[in-house]
Amino acid sequence: MKANAELDITGDSCPMTFVRTKVKLESMRPGELLCVRLKGGEPLANVPRAVLDHGHHVRGTEALADDVYALWIEVKV
Repeated sequence: MKANAELDITGDSCPMTFVRTKVKLESMRPGELLCVRLKGGEPLANVPRAVLDHGHHVRGTEALADDVYALWIEVKV
C-alpha cells in the first residue's frame, strides 16, 4: 500500500496516541491513506478501535519490528 501520509507515535502513550492520530486524520482528504507506526499492547488495541468509532476504515496492520506495527487507515469519505 502507498500512504498519502505517515505518522510515528511509537514514543507516545495513550491517550496521546489517538489524539495525534485524530489530528493527522482531520488534516487529510476523504479516501486518503495514513500509515501510523505504533507500539503493540494498549496503542495497538486502542487506536484502531477509536479510528473505527470515528468512521474511518482500518485497511490493515503489519508487524514491522519487535513490538512496532504499521496501522493503515483510510480517511472516511
